[in-house]
Amino acid sequence: MRFEDYKIVLYRQKDNTWVAEIPAIKGCYAVMAEFSDALRELRRVFGIIEEEYRLKGLTLPKDTTRIMHTMRSKGAGA
Repeated sequence: MRFEDYKIVLYRQKDNTWVAEIPAIKGCYAVMAEFSDALRELRRVFGIIEEEYRLKGLTLPKDTTRIMHTMRSKGAGA
């Protein structure tokens, strides 16, 4: 699978750094000060992991990530 085949989760931490991660691949994440830098670094990290899998004769895991948005119920202050 290619980088573009995976869902990426992005979020800001309390210290204002950005985390970009591919949940389907253990250890595939980046933490940077800027949003765009986190994405760029994630792509680099993905490349390293992809190469490790290739050298071991393994295939990258399928992306089974599902994105879900929570919804407030009427009684929860909506």
